[in-house]
Amino acid sequence: MHSIIGQKQEIQINAFRMELSDTSTLRILQNRLDESEKLKQPAFHDFTDTEMMKWFLHRRKYLMERNERSERTVKEYERELSLFVEQFLTHSAEINVDVDYLIESSLFKSIQSRHLRRYQEWLATESPHVISKGSYSPATLERKTTIIKAFFAFLHKVRYIQEPIHEGLRIASVRKDDRPNRDLGPVDVIAILNTFKDINHPIMFGIVHVLTTTGMRNEEFCRLQVRDLKIDGIQNMYYLDVVGKGNKRRHIPLKDKVVTSIRQYRAARGLTTFEHSQPDMPLFTTNTGRAFSPSYLSQYVSAQISGTIQLKLSDPSLNITPHIFRHAFAIISKLNGVDIYDIMRSLGHEKIETTMIYLEKIFEKERHAIHAWKSDQFGEYI
Repeated sequence: MHSIIGQKQEIQINAFRMELSDTSTLRILQNRLDESEKLKQPAFHDFTDTEMMKWFLHRRKYLMERNERSERTVKEYERELSLFVEQFLTHSAEINVDVDYLIESSLFKSIQSRHLRRYQEWLATESPHVISKGSYSPATLERKTTIIKAFFAFLHKVRYIQEPIHEGLRIASVRKDDRPNRDLGPVDVIAILNTFKDINHPIMFGIVHVLTTTGMRNEEFCRLQVRDLKIDGIQNMYYLDVVGKGNKRRHIPLKDKVVTSIRQYRAARGLTTFEHSQPDMPLFTTNTGRAFSPSYLSQYVSAQISGTIQLKLSDPSLNITPHIFRHAFAIISKLNGVDIYDIMRSLGHEKIETTMIYLEKIFEKERHAIHAWKSDQFGEYI
């Protein structure tokens, strides 16, 4: 396999890295597909592996562009597929990619089910990440498997490859017990807010207050601009105009005290009030005046929480990230009697099963048999 890689420039790692993000040739690729159809030739018969990856990532499926995959999703798929190709080529000997020759100069046409299965097993047990940092989480392995499987299923569907080799991948689903504990209830959230209020930290107070009361995703918070904070003339209250996963838009009402927290946050950063700011300015900024990136927001929140010795949580081992306050929104809503379908819609979930994951431990405790015990059966000990 190593000698093949050295001879075939098409599948070189650098070619994938350089080409995948470039969408300027999509129109050319579409024209080639149209020409193949006109000449009654097989679609994609003259596409390269790189072009197939680009088409999978960036092709238009919907008439309205806003219905396409979000930029965040495309970047995630691009990152995972690029890493797959890089690792597959660089570590082909360790993975045991026993390919003697390339079919039509194509890596994807040449590999078979066993190679994907071996890669998956190597990724989980022997990859550089595992050796240096320990095992991937089950959720990460599930995500990586889902993306790779979707790509090769696409290649088979459009007949770029002849066999459904994606079926060789093992199932990498996440069991309930594999999921990290992200349960944060009102007592702990109030403790966090009180602590940052007491030490006069309006930045962390504002972040926690907004994330908890809106249930926003990390990425949604980071993308907020001043123009996204709007007045609802009917309800006479502020709301956030948020674009979430899959470019789905939702309006998130803001309680008056949350709006006050946003004002105090911006004042602490030395920013003008949102009524007098440019619409395209970030609503929440770092100390450099720039918008947060999702990774930096996670690092910042975790560092501030872990570095605040005054803060006492019911579970000291809980890893506090921005995402945990999204779970807190779901839990506090449930404790306040909100219907689970309303919680689902408020969070922007497409499936009720996802919302159930957020609340499964709450339901488990609520429905425990002990709650049905009565004193006439167990006397003074219940």
